[in-house]
Amino acid sequence: MLHMHPWINFNGNATEAFTFYQSVLGGEITKNLRFKEITTPELAAPPEDDEKSMIIALRIASGAMLFGNDVPSFMGTTHERENRSKILLAMESREEAETIFAGLSAGGEVEVPLGDSPWGTYFGMFRDKYGIEWMVEYTPV
Repeated sequence: MLHMHPWINFNGNATEAFTFYQSVLGGEITKNLRFKEITTPELAAPPEDDEKSMIIALRIASGAMLFGNDVPSFMGTTHERENRSKILLAMESREEAETIFAGLSAGGEVEVPLGDSPWGTYFGMFRDKYGIEWMVEYTPV
């Protein structure tokens, strides 16, 4: 497998969430295609979806990509409290793990505080303020 890139669904706040992720993780939002930009007579998005993100992409310094979109109104809403998969961020140092954990978990709910794990890593887990579940881990060499 060449690459694996997580994709997250949102209920109209994908741009806000990705701007927040960029502020913590760095990188560049390389794409933010709105539904109004792809609307054609054959494929018309309802007006309430015009400003929603059809595709948003954040390239992180390591080359990893985080993708997302807003669920269009005709598809219903994403259940933000459902048991979704978690995104694991493997950090290069304890300090980096602490910075990223503190930044992304701000306003969210910490499920496992960042600390030494029984399996020998520095690990923590949380749900961010957008309902996305993350794990942060540093494995000492």
